[in-house]
Amino acid sequence: MERGNFGGYSLVVKGTGNSLIFHILSGKKTMERTFAVGLMALLMMSGTPGTYGKTGPVAEGGIYSFTMKNIDGTDVPLSSFNGKVLLVVNVASKCGYTPQYKDLEALYRKYKDRGLVILGFPANNFGWQEPGTDAEIKTFCTTTYDVTFPMFSKISVKGKDQHPLYRYLTSDSTDPKFAGDVKWNFLEYLIDRKGDIVGRFGSSVKPLSDELVGAIESALQ
Repeated sequence: MERGNFGGYSLVVKGTGNSLIFHILSGKKTMERTFAVGLMALLMMSGTPGTYGKTGPVAEGGIYSFTMKNIDGTDVPLSSFNGKVLLVVNVASKCGYTPQYKDLEALYRKYKDRGLVILGFPANNFGWQEPGTDAEIKTFCTTTYDVTFPMFSKISVKGKDQHPLYRYLTSDSTDPKFAGDVKWNFLEYLIDRKGDIVGRFGSSVKPLSDELVGAIESALQ
């Protein structure tokens, strides 16, 4: 059951089976209506507009609609990167691909003045290879690889607790060309200056490979 207040009215939502019951309460008067479950009901339940894919509600406003906590716990609206080329990477500190941090940092330093921003999202989904706290992850990245690109608080990139950002990136309703579960650490999504997903690169694609660098060069033009 969900409750909410709207302009002095109290809205109570009960869900059973294939129907939702809305109780609108105002003083002693109660109106009850039953509606079949549909898109409008789902949107009301979610609290914000959205698009629904196989993994549930995902952001309608694209990647810029998300606000993420950085590695220090500060909220960062991804809209602050509007007009930039983004490389979104799920990272881990104890993975065989962890040395990619070095090349990611080199890539960032080479292209940041032209508009590239790398966003690192620690995740512990694969082999429990990111067990540390945000503070421990930050210390590891800065002392071991001198990482200066933006790092964010640890999230889940798959499963029941998948963060909505990665639900957006992997859903076939919002990313039909590159949809699909994240398979391992250090998978990269390339986002162009308009916020469109234009590439997905597996863990084995090295950050300084011709394949990835060429795609970044093209997006920066």
